[in-house]
Amino acid sequence: MTTNLTRRGFLAASAATAGTLVIGALPDGALASDTASGPAGFTPFVRIDADGRITVVVKHFEMGQGTSTGLPTLVAEELNADLSEILVEFAPVDSAYNNLFLGAQLTGGSTAMANSYMQYRQAGAAARDVLLQAAANEWGVDAAELSLDNGTISGAGQSGLIGDFVAAASKLELPAEPRIKDAADFRLIGNPAARRTDTPAKINGSAKFGMDVQLPGQIIAVVMRPPRMGAKLSSFDASGASAVKGFIDAKARENGMGVVVYATNTWAAFQARDAITADWDMSGTDGRSQDAIRADMMATVAATPEYEARADKPRAEVAAAIDGAATVVEGEYFFPSLAHAPMEPLNCTVEPDGNGGVVLHDGCQFPTMAHAMVAMTLGLEPSKVAIRTYYAGGSFGRRANTDADYQVEAAEAFKLSDGTRPVKMVHSREDDIKGGYYRPAFAHKARLGLDGTGTIIAWDHQLAGQSIAKGTPFEAAIVQNGVDALSVEGVRDTGYAVGDMFVGLTDEKPLSKILWWRSVGHSHTAYAMETMIDKAARAVGQDPVAFRLKHLAGDGPDQRRLSGVLKAVAEASGWDTPVAEGRARGVAVHKSFNTYVAEVVEVSRSGSGIKVEKVTCAVDCGVAVNPDVIKAQMESGIGYGLGHVMRDAITFDGGEVAQSNFPDYEPLRISDIGAIEVVIVPSTEAPTGVGEPAVPPSGPALANAIAALTPDAALSALPLEANGLSFA
Repeated sequence: MTTNLTRRGFLAASAATAGTLVIGALPDGALASDTASGPAGFTPFVRIDADGRITVVVKHFEMGQGTSTGLPTLVAEELNADLSEILVEFAPVDSAYNNLFLGAQLTGGSTAMANSYMQYRQAGAAARDVLLQAAANEWGVDAAELSLDNGTISGAGQSGLIGDFVAAASKLELPAEPRIKDAADFRLIGNPAARRTDTPAKINGSAKFGMDVQLPGQIIAVVMRPPRMGAKLSSFDASGASAVKGFIDAKARENGMGVVVYATNTWAAFQARDAITADWDMSGTDGRSQDAIRADMMATVAATPEYEARADKPRAEVAAAIDGAATVVEGEYFFPSLAHAPMEPLNCTVEPDGNGGVVLHDGCQFPTMAHAMVAMTLGLEPSKVAIRTYYAGGSFGRRANTDADYQVEAAEAFKLSDGTRPVKMVHSREDDIKGGYYRPAFAHKARLGLDGTGTIIAWDHQLAGQSIAKGTPFEAAIVQNGVDALSVEGVRDTGYAVGDMFVGLTDEKPLSKILWWRSVGHSHTAYAMETMIDKAARAVGQDPVAFRLKHLAGDGPDQRRLSGVLKAVAEASGWDTPVAEGRARGVAVHKSFNTYVAEVVEVSRSGSGIKVEKVTCAVDCGVAVNPDVIKAQMESGIGYGLGHVMRDAITFDGGEVAQSNFPDYEPLRISDIGAIEVVIVPSTEAPTGVGEPAVPPSGPALANAIAALTPDAALSALPLEANGLSFA
């Protein structure tokens, strides 16, 4: 998806502090103002002070994915500025900072660079052009004779610092269509030597995360939550908590969803909570255990589907074609629920502002929703709620739920207190894993038929799982004819030529609170599709890479770009060269979030199990703005995807989550992967996302490597360790 902003207007204005140049793009229909303290509907992207300091206001928050480097890179490129000297601020809550693709102020869907690329380049280019014009006016020369480099304007025998021209530039009208650089003139975009700018601050501890917030008079709040989704508090006894030093109070939540416990510090809050006893009304909750859940879902995908997600022909005709095929390949899959488990547990702080309003201190991924929900919870006008955004220690989707759950908890805790002190809501790791939001469990059943040449002629694919979008503000955009696109993405829109395809979907009844999880539906659909493709290749005795390329023939963009990364990863991994004794390779390729990724995993047998020796990855994400960031995100996605496929699952025992912390929900360790090599495929296409697309192909590439090494391995249910496999 590409958004062209070249016809949008720009605003240059003097800020409240004299001598500041403020540059920003106006959303369609917004009104311009002659001062930066104008309507709330507009907030700038670039600020240049009289001393020449350049500040970029980043509208997508930073959770480790690199936006605080990527978006300033775009501005610095157009200003010919030193990226390391750019100051960064996270945007306040304001619709002017809305995600252009998602219609809200929200970081997600790997859209940060894709929807901001032209917006921030144009802001930087407009600032450059108006500064050059101001200098030209003062010197009595043509602006075309001047250039801007590292904060200095020069040309026509003159030279001056940009700060000298800020006041004059702020009085000029900005160009409606600023001149952006040609790619041949890029200094920063695509430069592999340009490194992340937030790394030093994160190493030396000066980077501030939500968990770092310590305000005068601040108290801590934690919540005792129901053991099952839908359970309600009947009664509680906090007498045991009175013996805990630092305990302040405990109050029932207004919605019956638990008890808020207050203390002077986090440890005391957790200890006091542990000393409280509670009774819960479990009527109407789901008390199933994992075996029953899995059996029910596998029975669902074997039955007639509730919805048709894709029907090239009626299902009966597709089934008949498969039944009459020369070769039939079948597969059944079960994918358990998964937790997000970011390194920084959820937290945020509500602070009274002294004027009847509040400030929410948070690593805020979804300001639009958090702002509205906090205001509603506290009974305040939205104008009385401000958000200060900090770095977040990961999210993987968890911080972007439409309930704004942890922000609402904090607001309710503040409301139930005396309202005079800041209240910091903190989740423990156990809170997050046992009572959070999960990637929904899914079941798949697939059958495909191949003709005598080994070409797929028909594919039947059934899915069952809980809908993420239904019942949310995104339902109207995502759900069509009953089909949640997030449930079937990666299957019904496959880039492979598979003959006639039928995709059926059945929604499972709610088992837990669910949410998008890194790569969303692609996290399970890619595994099913790519292991089925490998099964088909083995069934007809064809090389897995060659088999894929045959089914990606054609000149469509998906076929060309999928083939491109597949060929690149085959070459980089030495696919056509023999592996050493006791080793095998597996391959997978997948498109998600308009980015194309292929991976080859090489494994070996070791005394303690299977060892991942190397992962080779090729990515086509359009223009590679920050190769250093792209490489890091590919490595991150590979590790995240492999770790969950290898070891992790959220399982239920009598309706309650069995896992609680990293000992039983184990993150991948560096030692689990021998090496990772990332190849960035050159492209002139518009940039797309890199935060999620490495996750989907990692698991099936591993499974396909294991299948090549150990043909009888059980690979159809995850995690793999639950099926008897072990990893060194």
